[in-house]
Amino acid sequence: SFAWIFNEYPSFVQEDSRRFVSQETGHLYIAKVEPSDVGNYTCVVTSTVTNSQVLGSPTPLVLRTDGVMGEYEPKIEVQFPETLPAAKGSTVKLECFALGK
Repeated sequence: SFAWIFNEYPSFVQEDSRRFVSQETGHLYIAKVEPSDVGNYTCVVTSTVTNSQVLGSPTPLVLRTDGVMGEYEPKIEVQFPETLPAAKGSTVKLECFALGK
């Protein structure tokens, strides 16, 4: 499983209407970045088999002071498998993201 630490342990990023952690890719998505989001983010991967953890290197998030936003063309990010076998009565989660400016 994937989680993200904000600044230092044990302050984990809490998913809400602006923050989402993909359990497929481990990516952290933050919509509409705010000044309170500035800091260091560290990815934590936990093996569900051995319950061991590995931490990535901290990645700083900084606000640009020039007021310029990066240009992102609108697109839908999907990485669905060609087929997705599922047992009757099971739960299936598909992740789809809309990106853009």
